[in-house]
Amino acid sequence: MSKKTFTGGLSSLLGGREAATAPAKSGGRKPGPGRPKSSNRVVTKSSQEGTREGETRATFIVNEEALEKLKAVAYWERVSIKDVVGRAFADYLERTEKKSGKIKPIPKQ
Repeated sequence: MSKKTFTGGLSSLLGGREAATAPAKSGGRKPGPGRPKSSNRVVTKSSQEGTREGETRATFIVNEEALEKLKAVAYWERVSIKDVVGRAFADYLERTEKKSGKIKPIPKQ
């Protein structure tokens, strides 16, 4: 039995030679789906790294039963837990402002 060599790469196995001889496009890679990776956003806190404009990362301690219910809502509505929590925050803040008026910011010391 003779030994086989695969020196042509994957394209030679698949039979496509045009991929190996086609000129490279500018940038070398075609952009993939989704939002662009580049941003001119200025990150002022480490909790903002990897988040979108106007967002920051926060950690909360929550009741386990409430968290399981939030996860279930997110699952059945086919949205992220972040979206469910964001809507809950927005609804609460809206009700609070209707009841008590505009929320005053915490004074800087």
